[in-house]
Amino acid sequence: MDVWLAIAEARKSGMPMVVVTVISARGSVPGELGGKALVSRWGLTAGNLGGGKVEARAVAHAMKMLEEGGVCESVIWNLQRDIGMTCGGEMGFLFENVAASENWSIVVFGAGHVGAALVRLLNTLRCTVDLVDPREEWLAAVPDGARLRKHRVDRFEDGVRLVRNGSFVVCVTKGHASDRPVLREVAKSGVDWSFVGVIGSASKRAVLWKELRDEGVEDAFLEKLECPLGLPIGGNDPAEIAVSIVARLLQVRG
Repeated sequence: MDVWLAIAEARKSGMPMVVVTVISARGSVPGELGGKALVSRWGLTAGNLGGGKVEARAVAHAMKMLEEGGVCESVIWNLQRDIGMTCGGEMGFLFENVAASENWSIVVFGAGHVGAALVRLLNTLRCTVDLVDPREEWLAAVPDGARLRKHRVDRFEDGVRLVRNGSFVVCVTKGHASDRPVLREVAKSGVDWSFVGVIGSASKRAVLWKELRDEGVEDAFLEKLECPLGLPIGGNDPAEIAVSIVARLLQVRG
């Protein structure tokens, strides 16, 4: 895919990605001045920075920036000293996070106490929220928001159809038995989501991981799935749990 088209698609979806641009090149270097690449949390998506070790280093740097929530950085590397290449030139790179916060899409499974508290906070942010629950009365109890859409479904996992490229998925359903089908269907969907997390303890994580593996979910998905969910702040009150979850979502989004 053309790198400019890929950048436009990334901005449209709101998926956190980094545009890497060659901003300086001196001496014998593999890339060209002005060369661009688009990098997601999983690696190079489009473009070219010259290939080889220098491109691999730039991609790894961009992925680390996404993980840490960076916004904009620039570096200059000596290819011999910093990269371990035989050529002795220097290259400068600009790293820019192109996440479009106004298109930030979050799908919340569960309108219970934690889910409701979470959505109340998300309603104050520039994001679109899809709230999924089979219980009409619980959905109705959640205050409406300008960017909130409520979906009553027969089963929680029926709401997986709402997950799209770049979505953040938060699973706070009635419990383990209803979390697992949602996570299984997200894993099978083939959608290039940005974040999936499920509320629970470390012991729940161990049980859930085993059951998902038994159902054919690959380790590549499980390694990216976050449980426990949220930053280690606050207590067990639903409102404080919601704050910890939102803090983590903002950290990932950058």
